[in-house]
Amino acid sequence: MNFELTESILIHNLDETKRKLFELREMGIRLAIDDFGTGYSSLQYLKNLPIDVIKIDQSFINDITLDVNDRAIVQTIISLAKNLNLWVVAEGVVNQEQYDFLKEKGCDSYQGYYYSKPIPMAELLSVIEHKKNELLAGINIKN
Repeated sequence: MNFELTESILIHNLDETKRKLFELREMGIRLAIDDFGTGYSSLQYLKNLPIDVIKIDQSFINDITLDVNDRAIVQTIISLAKNLNLWVVAEGVVNQEQYDFLKEKGCDSYQGYYYSKPIPMAELLSVIEHKKNELLAGINIKN
């Protein structure tokens, strides 16, 4: 299970936040910084807090196929995260070109309309059940 934090929440009472985050980590909860790069982006957070995941804000993903600065920022965030053994998630991936760039640079996971628009939980469960049944139908079980 991931617990997502925005960068702005981390700046308030850092010592208390750090203590609470380590308690969550001890309970087996993975911690993610959401919208990385849009807030305060202090590298101290990555150094001193028990962060497992960085989620790159979609504002950097939107134009990675057009803007060399966005490409450089995203590539740098991915490289930094990898060197710190952090998982990287790109938010707002909407097309194949974005996905290809992110995959080539070593991004671990992707969120966005490229995969699916947001859907209600009941619809998601129905899709999962349908896919499970398709998979099971293709398996030959011999007794």
